[in-house]
Amino acid sequence: MSLAEFFAMGGYGFYVWTSYALTLIVLVANIVIPVIERRQFFRQSLKQKRK
Repeated sequence: MSLAEFFAMGGYGFYVWTSYALTLIVLVANIVIPVIERRQFFRQSLKQKRK
């Protein structure tokens, strides 16, 4: 089995790799978005405490 055959996955490579990419994007978003929102929450709470 060559590397090209592995990536082609019997003709279904486009669908398989697209699925992997979308899954990775969703997993990264599930990590990054809460971190960003947490930072914003703490920044807003600090601004309110200073007033």
